[in-house]
Amino acid sequence: MSDELSWFKSSYSDSEGSACLEVAHAAHESSHGTNRTVHVRDSKLGARSPRFAVPADAWTAFLAYAGLGA
Repeated sequence: MSDELSWFKSSYSDSEGSACLEVAHAAHESSHGTNRTVHVRDSKLGARSPRFAVPADAWTAFLAYAGLGA
């Protein structure tokens, strides 16, 4: 994963800094078109944080589910 991503704090993170996620969006060109990916990490650890990436449509579905308060 690239270290050149532009990370921003999730709007769902608390203001105390104890439960913060940062996300970054990336687009990669392939023979099948543009693939959009969302990268997620713990903001407290910054660049040292483990991170994962998911397809943008999966992230959108996760946010919709999380918004249900399930």
